Amino acid sequence: MFEGIDLSKINLNEMMGQMNQMAEKAKDANSKQIFTAKAGAGMISISINGNSEVIDLQIDDSLLEDKDSLNILLISAMNDVIKQAQNNQKNMAMNMMGNLGSMGK
Repeated sequence: MFEGIDLSKINLNEMMGQMNQMAEKAKDANSKQIFTAKAGAGMISISINGNSEVIDLQIDDSLLEDKDSLNILLISAMNDVIKQAQNNQKNMAMNMMGNLGSMGK
């Protein structure tokens, strides 16, 4: 498991500093990401940033008189865009974990 790693060369303070830097870079990059989902053939469009903050919402005027359809399409688009952001966060975390293997070499 630790093959190729010279444990005597590992500086835990330096490693923690590197991990914190990586986490800050990932957090900053994530906040700049924009995810968009559409529902109802584009009648609803919602965009969020990587922090899951809604930054844009478009609703076709024809849906304003059909509350049930509006609710269904909003929920669908919101769930889709949240999944996109969550998948991105998972991928970023996996990339960070992969980069930890290069520390201490």
